[in-house]
Amino acid sequence: MNAVKITFAFLFFALTINGFGQTNNYTFESNKSGKGKKAIIFIPGFACSGEVWSETKKEFENEYTCYTVTMAGFAGVKPQANASFKNWASSIVQFIKDNKIDKPILVGHSMGGGLAMAIASDFPDLLSKLIVVDALPCLQALSNPDFISKENNDCSPMISQMEGLTDEQFYQIQKQSIPQLVADTTKQDLVVRWSVQSDKKTFATMYCDFYNVDLREKIKAIKCPSLILLESYFVNIKPQIDAQYKNLKTANLQYANKGLHFIMYDDKDWYLSQLKTFITMK
Repeated sequence: MNAVKITFAFLFFALTINGFGQTNNYTFESNKSGKGKKAIIFIPGFACSGEVWSETKKEFENEYTCYTVTMAGFAGVKPQANASFKNWASSIVQFIKDNKIDKPILVGHSMGGGLAMAIASDFPDLLSKLIVVDALPCLQALSNPDFISKENNDCSPMISQMEGLTDEQFYQIQKQSIPQLVADTTKQDLVVRWSVQSDKKTFATMYCDFYNVDLREKIKAIKCPSLILLESYFVNIKPQIDAQYKNLKTANLQYANKGLHFIMYDDKDWYLSQLKTFITMK
């Protein structure tokens, strides 16, 4: 996997009883399903819908209350002003507190995994367990281990470039890039659809912002058990992956046997087995 492919991999309210509700003060729409005293919160990846967790949720809804979010501006959800990685993480924390969700398990894919790590770092007593699906503490560090995030990161050039694309151009870019992220051909059109339904300004803003995130030091604060599921390619650069996660003392790193970035589709049986074992572990 080259640097361009890795980059592509991350280019991607009111409380409801069931189904999507009206937006209130949160930076996402939410869906509540299942039953159980314990809760699991699922955060999708870049430009993805919470639907990405549909098959996963079915495995846990009999025993857990599941909350699935879709971030504002992604996959057809109405965009909001001031989108940022920090604001999105803070909003998820506020949702947990407002709804008195006691010690949830937080599951995040790709950028959602980054958000999950940031939350677990800043609020180490908030969660019972953390599951990260194919995300890294610092994407930039794969090509530059000495990367230092910019304090005032200017995303305006990227936003202008993205907003200058026609809908057809945007679609063609996604159509070409998604097969590099999803090996399961039956899921590729679905992921493309989520991307092209996303707001271009939010798309550019959040890609730029996330690409500037460095959680390598912050994850020292995480106290809860943490399962890190990584796509099969990353085993080839295991020393670099280990370096990124060296400060997460509770980490259990596992590498998929096959497939690409969307592990929940490409190595489904292995992925579900890992989740079930970890979630049910005392």
